[in-house]
Amino acid sequence: MKECLNFYIDGQWVPPVTPKTLDVLDPATEEPIGRISLGSAADVDKAVVAARRAFETFGRSSREERIALLERIIAAYQARLGDLAETISHEMGAPMWLANAAQAPSGLAHLAQALEVLRSYAFVENKGTTRIIKEPVGVCGFITPWNWPVNQIMCKTAPALAAGCTIVLKPSEIAPLSAIVVTEILHEAGVPAGVFNLVNGDGPTVGAAIAAHPGIDMVSFTGSTRAGVQVAKNAADSVKRVTQELGGKSANIILDDADLKRAVEGGARSCFMNSGQSCNAPTRMLVPRKRLAEAAAIAKAAAEATTVGDPRTEGTTIGPVVSETQFDKIQRLIEAGIKEGAELVTGGPGRPDGIARGYYVRPTVFANVRNDMTIAREEIFGPVLSILPYDTDEDAIRIANDTPYGLSGYVSSGDQDHALRVAARLRTGNVHLNGAGPDFAAPFGGYKQSGNGREWGEHGFEEFLELKAVMGCAA
Repeated sequence: MKECLNFYIDGQWVPPVTPKTLDVLDPATEEPIGRISLGSAADVDKAVVAARRAFETFGRSSREERIALLERIIAAYQARLGDLAETISHEMGAPMWLANAAQAPSGLAHLAQALEVLRSYAFVENKGTTRIIKEPVGVCGFITPWNWPVNQIMCKTAPALAAGCTIVLKPSEIAPLSAIVVTEILHEAGVPAGVFNLVNGDGPTVGAAIAAHPGIDMVSFTGSTRAGVQVAKNAADSVKRVTQELGGKSANIILDDADLKRAVEGGARSCFMNSGQSCNAPTRMLVPRKRLAEAAAIAKAAAEATTVGDPRTEGTTIGPVVSETQFDKIQRLIEAGIKEGAELVTGGPGRPDGIARGYYVRPTVFANVRNDMTIAREEIFGPVLSILPYDTDEDAIRIANDTPYGLSGYVSSGDQDHALRVAARLRTGNVHLNGAGPDFAAPFGGYKQSGNGREWGEHGFEEFLELKAVMGCAA
């Protein structure tokens, strides 16, 4: 079992002010695999002092210095890709194929994007007799989740470092071990003391202290909408910048001219990937009413072809969900779907056959779902697909937008212009056409209760900049 009882503050591993530990469990076995310390507001204070002191110099570092730093981080990160993948798989249950193909490399992609933006970004621009200067926002507090742990750390950390900001990070206490590896990478790459600081802990204690701290200029949070509301409230008194990437209940509209088999199979696989633990997962599939039965049969086959099992076993499609809390929540929502009259096509409550231990969920498909049902309204965060029928394009758009969320959307059509017309009507921050994957250069973020601000690429980089106008410059 890995003991990680110290925090990384001012370039050193230091003990917590008040000792308090928490076991980290492998969700595949329910057994402890590590132990961390849970920090306090006093630990956050120490980290903020270090970050503020470091900002005095790092905030004035040159573009060339930060380019060289990012290049060293990329080299150190590449050397630890295998360690990151293994750690992520053990702490949150991602199968090794996904950990190696996406979970670990995603952080490298964000570093590469930040470096590309930094190389050519215009920090100074003249507009008539006014000079517009873009400066680092200052000390940033990051609160990150467990579902894509390294992706969410690096999509914040990489652009923040590129912009010249300093950082205090609180990763999820459920999956904190990969954050330790990231910290070791940054230390190895020579990130100056105080520029990056790590304090483990829970949301109500360390997260709240970060959000409320007057010495932190910006807080960036990824997690549930409920927790995001609390972060914003805690941050309000200090009037700091708050960016949030929150929940989602993304609609996947399969238009009547789409290749139904391809679209439904792809949509179901995307919904189940990472055990359904992605905020932008296409969990509401909208299909033409006349093809509902056909779509349900295709989704059923896709679900039953999904191999649930040990994340370290070859051939596993999805592993467990992250914790007992998540498992119980998903079970309650599956039961709600049955109780409210949705048609259970496959899956259902309980663990898959033959599995008695670990937080494994049966890939589940509901059909004939109404948009007012609980399973169509609440973010389940498990491998559960709801199929909703629609009658016209207008009907599909109305259903898709009838949600408090607006993180992502999906449209499939045999005619790209048709797909684009529908995409333009969706109140959501991202839209994927015909199964298109993520673009790390594109802005990522949501409308409505899915958050505010953007991450990834140039738009994410600009979240870490302040604007200064200097008037009276020579023309």
